[in-house]
Amino acid sequence: MTKRISGMSFDFYLDGTMVHVEKITLDITDNTAATQTHGVPDGYVDGDVSAEGELELSIKSMAILKGLAQQAGSWRGIPPQDFLFYAKAGTEETKVEAFGCKMNLSSILDIDPKGGALATRKIPYKVTDPRFINIDGIPYLEPEATENLIG
Repeated sequence: MTKRISGMSFDFYLDGTMVHVEKITLDITDNTAATQTHGVPDGYVDGDVSAEGELELSIKSMAILKGLAQQAGSWRGIPPQDFLFYAKAGTEETKVEAFGCKMNLSSILDIDPKGGALATRKIPYKVTDPRFINIDGIPYLEPEATENLIG
């Protein structure tokens, strides 16, 4: 039986430390658009890009963020962080890097008095660095798009 990558295979690294997440998302918005001449498609133009996602952490895993907040002097003051999402199962491997992720606390309390569920906190984030995102070592953006932005 071949071992496959699943959600259970992924690790997440924040500030060089592995953090367990209950759930994580990362979505890219790419506004590349088709061009038309006389109403007929005849190519495309590159559009603006953005990326954002959400971390869902247990209270226990929030300790890493708490340390960053203490260093920064506030939760909002946590500087943008580079995120590394990595999974390996058997011969399958994948790595996604998101650069300059600015986190904001969102759902800080969501407690069910009936119990039976882990207490979690949700942290939305936006990718803010021109290095943007690498997928398996390949940048999402072509070098020409960032040549004057990356030193």
